[in-house]
Amino acid sequence: MKKFTNCLLISALLMAGKAVAQMPHDAIYMGKGAVCVATMYGKSTWNEYWENSLKRSNSNLGTHTTQNVMVMPAIGITNRLNVILSLPYVWTETSAGNLLGQKGFQDLSGWLKYRVLNTHGFSLHAVAGASLPVGNYVPDFLPMSIGLQCRTVSGRLIASYKHPETGLYATAHGTYMWRSNIKVDRDAYQADDRVYNTNQVSVPNAYDMGVRLGILRKKWQTELWAERSSCTHGDYIRRHDMPFPTNNMQATTVGWYGKFQPNKIGVNARVGYVTDGRNVGQSTSYSVGVLYLFKL
Repeated sequence: MKKFTNCLLISALLMAGKAVAQMPHDAIYMGKGAVCVATMYGKSTWNEYWENSLKRSNSNLGTHTTQNVMVMPAIGITNRLNVILSLPYVWTETSAGNLLGQKGFQDLSGWLKYRVLNTHGFSLHAVAGASLPVGNYVPDFLPMSIGLQCRTVSGRLIASYKHPETGLYATAHGTYMWRSNIKVDRDAYQADDRVYNTNQVSVPNAYDMGVRLGILRKKWQTELWAERSSCTHGDYIRRHDMPFPTNNMQATTVGWYGKFQPNKIGVNARVGYVTDGRNVGQSTSYSVGVLYLFKL
């Protein structure tokens, strides 16, 4: 039986579930003392993947599906400083074969977003983030794993311009993510065309960049977006082999996001499609959510 194959870049795998009124990659802020809580459901599926640069399918997997539910509050500390938190519950499955999926809480993530500059419609923002695994999931059982079990620290810069009268805006961001080593339940593993006699695995650092074009009004928002995610280094999935946390996972994703929030209660939706990649599945993802806004 052919061994299975691929997973999404974990730092981007849950993007289908991370689409709320205020995000770590946008220029939107909660006012001082305001809180917006998003309750989200997300789903991502693929049946073809890139084994390094070779695009293929695998009948022993069929269609791979990742789903998640998540509560994500955005809190206004001041008008220029926001705190954003997230904790997803994730589960995976395939339509063929006998591999059992994983399920459980993944990683607790948090971001501090600060508006550094705001003048004549142009704004500049700095975001610091970190994540900590909270679930006892297995990181090296890809693509059924729900995460990589590594601790992360990230830094992001956001530049945005919004036309005051029409609400038309353009936003660009760039991020660098530092990842810790992880421990796996084995005495040795193969990566980089060599054998490592240890249970310590070095997970590659990663970066992403993206652009967004849209319209933001008082009660609604719509945008088109494109993102590129990549590891800084790493190996690739060997022919007919399993993916591994040391793989250099890369993905280019395009999509749409929309929000309608006439008052305290709102709804949003997001869709995305991976157009190109290395060592990732060519996934289609979507999310829907309910937003609730209140003052502390």
